[in-house]
Amino acid sequence: FVYISHTFFYRPTAPKIPDGEKVDFDDIQKKRQNKDLMELQSLIDAHFECRKQEEEELIALKERIEKRRAERAEQQRIRAEKDKERQARREVCLLKRQRYEVSTEMLHISAVLVLKCPGLSFESEV
Repeated sequence: FVYISHTFFYRPTAPKIPDGEKVDFDDIQKKRQNKDLMELQSLIDAHFECRKQEEEELIALKERIEKRRAERAEQQRIRAEKDKERQARREVCLLKRQRYEVSTEMLHISAVLVLKCPGLSFESEV
């Protein structure tokens, strides 16, 4: 290790080959490939695990969106029903008021006629 400005840097060194023994480069290559394959496989597994989690989150999000849409549609349906009922009540009140005003007007007219024409009678003959 070399110490430079409070930071340690790793200086790679060549692997030591034992004296007098044969070095099996094919074995070293196979081990390296096996190590690389294991690392690649773990990266692939991690990737697919992440994709699986993302897919589950996406499905859950779609379900929440669909549920919210259904709730919103139900709220709008209920609000429309209430508005329709409120409008119907308003129309009934308006009709009642118009009938009252007409009957009051007729009473007023008949009272005026009775006062101006004392011989008139509005009673129905049976």
